[in-house]
Amino acid sequence: MLISGGWSCAPTRNEKRETRNETFVQRLLVVEDDNSVRSTITTFLELEGYAVDAVSSTREALERLRDDAYPIVITDIYLDERTGLDVLATARQKNPKCAVILMTARGTIETVMKATQGGAFDYIAKPFELDRMLDTVKRAEASITEHEEEKESEVDDLPQSEMIGSSAKMIEIYKTISLVAPTNATVLIEGETGTGKEMIARMVHNNSSRANQPFVPVDCGSIAPSLIESELFGALKGAYTGADRDRMGVFEAANNGTVFLDEIGDLELGFQLNLLRFLQEKEIRPLGSARGKKVDVRVIAATNRDLQKMVEAGKFREDLWYRLNVVRILLPPLVERRGDVPLLAHYFLNRYNERYKQQAKLTESGLKVLENYSWPGNVRQLQHMLERLSILAPQGKIDEAAVRDAIELTEPRDLASDTLADTEKDQIRRVLTATGGNKSRAAKILGIERKTLYRKLEKMGL
Repeated sequence: MLISGGWSCAPTRNEKRETRNETFVQRLLVVEDDNSVRSTITTFLELEGYAVDAVSSTREALERLRDDAYPIVITDIYLDERTGLDVLATARQKNPKCAVILMTARGTIETVMKATQGGAFDYIAKPFELDRMLDTVKRAEASITEHEEEKESEVDDLPQSEMIGSSAKMIEIYKTISLVAPTNATVLIEGETGTGKEMIARMVHNNSSRANQPFVPVDCGSIAPSLIESELFGALKGAYTGADRDRMGVFEAANNGTVFLDEIGDLELGFQLNLLRFLQEKEIRPLGSARGKKVDVRVIAATNRDLQKMVEAGKFREDLWYRLNVVRILLPPLVERRGDVPLLAHYFLNRYNERYKQQAKLTESGLKVLENYSWPGNVRQLQHMLERLSILAPQGKIDEAAVRDAIELTEPRDLASDTLADTEKDQIRRVLTATGGNKSRAAKILGIERKTLYRKLEKMGL
């Protein structure tokens, strides 16, 4: 049956169902100024086994809340001289664990964000089916009981560095770094996307004699082939169309420091010879210049591709590969070091709790799901997921259901689907709130393209 802002009808005899044998929540508070809507919701929930107190004004609601710490409150937003947001604030002040469900027929992004910031459990737009209301109440009830029962996951002696792991493979990597960092040897880091190649490069730099000098990362795959030479070696004024001034290249800017060439396998064969000459001679020649210039730069390269196979296929110079591959570090995918997931998860959760001023806690059941997941996006995917969960955790708890929902939303699927899950709508609202409405940042945290987020917001009517 449909509940609207302007009309309703009580459940008929045929719509009545068996009363539940057990209720965990003793009494709910319903705040609704429309008599028929209030009566319908109250009757419906009582038939489901709940004890319900129902009032028609914010004044009555606030009086009730001063006397009783209700576990669940259902309130319309637009009531009288005050609003359901006042009810929300008072209910949460009286009982911080109170699950407040807000209803409205005329929601806006402003009211949704205020509700989310105030700690609302859910936000239901009228008209809605009574079964939708019941489902929301049951979820709130389950959240309250689980919050009281489930243990939190704990980790002692949390590391201070992002490069976390105590697995055998990670220990071997640490040993390699400790030996190569003090030298000036070129290092080649190989591993899947998201395994932390730049973090390894920074560890090498930070533990070398160049630690106080520049560390300059370059994403070779994001620079147009026609611009890579001027980007790395620099250019003089007039060297090419649009060069209206002398431009310092990356190698000169990083003099006495370290240059990290990420995705080295994306370099075109033509430029690979120029890079080989630099590695051999430590000399740059800016575009348009007749003279070379000596620079002292350590090069660390990285790739998610198999350079040896590229050499065999004639797509990468063999002599350059040998020159880069003085010391090779192979990063394992996260699925091969599942034992490091708890440390990583707690590290990232602590970071984002501090950043977003949250107090989200990871439960044992939530951690178990994280440990058993395959992590195709590796550490980077885990990092973004913990950022998302720290913002979205219902009642500050990251449990099995919350993690499974987050994983489901990152799995490949039809992102343009006309029907959006309620959990997805809630996640989008909460992330936008945490980022202050920054859609670019929100899209990154949610793991979707910005244009996809705009499309979702349009369909949600926000």
